[in-house]
Amino acid sequence: MPDDRLILALDLPHALAARELVATLGDAVSFYKIGLGMLTGGGLGLACELKDRGKRVFLDLKLFDIGATVEKAVAGLAQLELDFLTVHGDQQVVRAAIAVRGDGPTRILAVTILTSLDRADLDEMLIREGAVTEITLERARRALAAGADGVIASPQEAASIRALPEAVGKLIVTPGVRPSGAALGDQKRVATPAQALADGADHIVVGRPIWAAEDPRAAAQAILAEIAGVP
Repeated sequence: MPDDRLILALDLPHALAARELVATLGDAVSFYKIGLGMLTGGGLGLACELKDRGKRVFLDLKLFDIGATVEKAVAGLAQLELDFLTVHGDQQVVRAAIAVRGDGPTRILAVTILTSLDRADLDEMLIREGAVTEITLERARRALAAGADGVIASPQEAASIRALPEAVGKLIVTPGVRPSGAALGDQKRVATPAQALADGADHIVVGRPIWAAEDPRAAAQAILAEIAGVP
């Protein structure tokens, strides 16, 4: 049985390229993330196709709008019965999403602070002063208190979030995961796959180190071997 703690980010230009990658990976990977970059390239259709083939699917849209609009979007997407759907971690957004997601399998995950951002980026965005870890922790706490099924945060904050009383029984999903020696790309707050899971993450999201590898299946299997020893 494939280890679904590994989520592969299908950050490819269109669904055709994604289908080819999925075929190459075969049964090595069972959980895929489809984000905004893929959405206009057939992403929703691909999500349904993967689900029909027995794969798990994470729709990473980071929804953010007024409550009524979020409700309409989530109510429609929940009908697809995908596994994860992301919204921004603002409490009013989380409450709106939770209110309409229904009794299906879709879990609402709240985005805290993007893993591509550091303190200098937050300064440009006029985000209040304080360490990135501190702000991420507080956003996670508030989102979970508002009813989110889990949070998206960098692996560097996973242990602190896991220690929150509000995080009991909740999911922590960490992008910004890079195998040892891999290029960081546009990520700034990273950790290795095994470290992220050891620190409390339930799932790790890996994209470029797998799909850009000369042998994507071998790259995925190497990560799976690394995390196999982590409870």
